[in-house]
Amino acid sequence: MAESSLSDRRSSASARPRFETIDPSTGKPGRQYEGHTVAEAVEIARQARKAFESWRSMSFADRAGLMHEAARVLRRRKEEFAEIMTAEMGKLIADGRAEIEKCAFNCDYFADNAETFLSRRPVDFEGHKAFVTFNPIGTVLAIMPWNFPFWQVFRFAAPTLMAGNTAVLKHASNVPGSALAIESVFRDAGFPEHVFRTLLIPSASVQTLIEDPAIAAVTLTGSVEAGRRVASAAGAALKKSVLELGGSDAYLVLEDADVAAAAKVCATARMVNGGQSCIAGKRFIVVRSVREALERSLTSEMERYAMGDPRSTDTKLGPMESVKARDQIHDQVRRSLDKGARLLTGGQIPDRPGAWYPPTILTNVQPGMPAYDDEVFGPVAAIIEAEDEDDAIRIANGSAFGLGSGVLTRDLARGERIAADALEAGMSFVNGNVRSDPRMPFGGVKHSGYGRECSDLGIHEFVNIKSVVVFP
Repeated sequence: MAESSLSDRRSSASARPRFETIDPSTGKPGRQYEGHTVAEAVEIARQARKAFESWRSMSFADRAGLMHEAARVLRRRKEEFAEIMTAEMGKLIADGRAEIEKCAFNCDYFADNAETFLSRRPVDFEGHKAFVTFNPIGTVLAIMPWNFPFWQVFRFAAPTLMAGNTAVLKHASNVPGSALAIESVFRDAGFPEHVFRTLLIPSASVQTLIEDPAIAAVTLTGSVEAGRRVASAAGAALKKSVLELGGSDAYLVLEDADVAAAAKVCATARMVNGGQSCIAGKRFIVVRSVREALERSLTSEMERYAMGDPRSTDTKLGPMESVKARDQIHDQVRRSLDKGARLLTGGQIPDRPGAWYPPTILTNVQPGMPAYDDEVFGPVAAIIEAEDEDDAIRIANGSAFGLGSGVLTRDLARGERIAADALEAGMSFVNGNVRSDPRMPFGGVKHSGYGRECSDLGIHEFVNIKSVVVFP
């Protein structure tokens, strides 16, 4: 999972950080940004809390009008925003455009549905008037990663703002331009001042914000370690948190699967965003009788993802987000090979500037290998052999993670049974790759976090669910 770390406090209130971007396709420095001091960040959070008092009183219709306008701003500035993502973290330009469209759809979806999702629910209470109401709670702090710089922010922001809360964003340090651009969307759409603000601060400053009374709750998408630290800080302050953490998504390829079709799904699942996705397929658990066939088909499919210029619409694989991240991926591959995994394709760092890594497949992956036990955040597929369906389910559920999962089979009833009842994950798809969508709840179990984003369940995470009874 992309890193959004929380460290012990080392920054003084007067220290002003600077953020410099690096183009991962070339390794060359990009733009520099001056950040906020801790004191400035706290003051901005308090301004957002003050703005909450009037924002919460605005009608759903008025908030929806502004959120629809945010969707229009996103679509109008799509090319600009896609280029920012490409320059800062190497996202394919075509993927960046699609990400902005998804953000706009999300804004429209919650603008259209928030009032219904949050409407009062009557309760039969011995003849008395009784109902449950859903009230906003204040200012929510979002700590977000770099891998989907716009989507993961809007996934949180649209429902949170439509619920009547205000928000402050602490984004990953390598995407400051994206963070400021997101704030500009809400400003350009006409949202009241301070309803959504971006904070350019280092991770070491986050605990101070969590502890400040201006912050009512916190949501984080990031690593397991970051989740532990944020959960600890929020818990100590008795504040609600939602965590979307790492994933090592398992896809079960059963003996009755269409192997060629399964390989296409597996390659798509593994290569989304260059493999840099919490819900990318990472472990492909294959019943023994079709393992060799799957190896051949998946190798053919993965090798279609040739590395190239992320600004070209023909490119299928751009750079990793940084050389450091690329080197970590390669180290996980190397250590897995040292422990007995077998390389089918890829696995070599190309001799070129930038953070490049090729599509890679490891087979004969066993417990004790990084490719088996850990999340590999890049274009590396791990093939794990299973004896049968029960063994495949056992292997899938043996992971510490539980975000997404998949089942590949010709028997749809069988696939539905396994997906719905057997796999320990927050999401499970049959014959398709896991993806996020505003209409479906998104989140995980075990070390993949807790709470949900998206859908009616997501918008209820940051509201006060209040019981009201009226006696005569």
